[in-house]
Amino acid sequence: MFARSLKKVISRLTYAFRRHHSYANDEKTITADEARFIAPLQKLFNCVCRGAIHCAQWMQSYLCDLLLMTRTITLIPGDGIGPEITDVVRKCVSALGVDIEWDIQQAGASVIDGEGVPLPQRVLDSIKRNKVALKGPVETPVGKGFRSVNVELRQKLDLYACVRPCKYYEGIRSRILNPHAINLVIVRENTEDLYAGIEFMESCGEDNPLLKFLREQKGVELGCDTGISIKPISVKGSERIVVFAFEYARKCQRRKVTAIDKANIMKYTDGLFMKVAADVSRRYPDIPYEHMLVDNMCMQLVQFPEKYDVLVLPNLYGDIISDLAAGLVGGLGVAPGVNMGDEFAVFEATHGSAPDIAGRDQANPTGMLLSTVMLLEHIGETDAARRLERAIAEVLREGESVTADLRPESASSKGVGTREMGAAIIDRIRTDAG
Repeated sequence: MFARSLKKVISRLTYAFRRHHSYANDEKTITADEARFIAPLQKLFNCVCRGAIHCAQWMQSYLCDLLLMTRTITLIPGDGIGPEITDVVRKCVSALGVDIEWDIQQAGASVIDGEGVPLPQRVLDSIKRNKVALKGPVETPVGKGFRSVNVELRQKLDLYACVRPCKYYEGIRSRILNPHAINLVIVRENTEDLYAGIEFMESCGEDNPLLKFLREQKGVELGCDTGISIKPISVKGSERIVVFAFEYARKCQRRKVTAIDKANIMKYTDGLFMKVAADVSRRYPDIPYEHMLVDNMCMQLVQFPEKYDVLVLPNLYGDIISDLAAGLVGGLGVAPGVNMGDEFAVFEATHGSAPDIAGRDQANPTGMLLSTVMLLEHIGETDAARRLERAIAEVLREGESVTADLRPESASSKGVGTREMGAAIIDRIRTDAG
């Protein structure tokens, strides 16, 4: 018990120093909760000068406060199966003994009738206040309707990096011969490229200045029935995502970074990304670097996924490759993810809202739970993160108390419900001595 408490103190102190350092450099404000354990660190140096007994008494009181402190994290249950899988998350976090107060904010299709938009300002305000959020799947209409909530979150909060680990867990079905060797991390630029949302509808029967510009300045003749999307790629955006990938690789002791694009065809956009990635790689001589074209990368990942480690890509390619990589280790149902910036982090399930099974106790909570593992690591609760990951891995390996999509093909039963799988993971948490 003492060892676990000590680990928690060390984790929270590490998190405090990291947060305090970033705020000191960027001159940003901190929340009231953060101030409770960041500001007193500055008093420690004055305390030492006043004598050992006084210092010991002060430290005893401070560490007790640190252990009992509650963090506030924004929770967006989402649409479809979102409320079911986030409920499992809350119960697992409670079983871990981590003191988190969930600031629940509804968003998505379920709030449009009442608030007129899928992403109300109150949700953004909550994330800005708490700095960290956990988000369930939110419905995104295909080809019509409102704009993606995910894209809007990334752009309004400048969550420029999407991090998607793809790691195989024993017991999950995979079509790859040696899935145990797969341990990839996809780092995707989140704010530029074709997902910037700069689009123009076809417009016959009226003057179109964009088509006129392309005709006069580029010699390109396009019909009035042509829809157009703009693909912006900047030096700034490319540099910070590649730096992020290298810093991630260094921090997590990964073995290689691979930059991926289509620079042989799109020379002014993907070519820029390629050049910037090569320039950044020279700042990290300790980390091997390579460049690959996206079509070849797709083939390589299917044939030789074990050869790759950290992949960094522009937005569109990153979206496609991260889903491909998830398929190698069992699908989006077991794929965690986070969208991060310099100030905020939104952890999320990477799969859809699955409205066809919503409310039927059939949803697989694994992806959301593994995203929670990443969240716990991010806030300094490394011991709790490891315990949760071990519990998930044990349940997956045994293959009994899992949802139908996770059952082995040879299994005779159809699997258990969402709540029962969550209960099985909680049982493993409680029997894990840490």
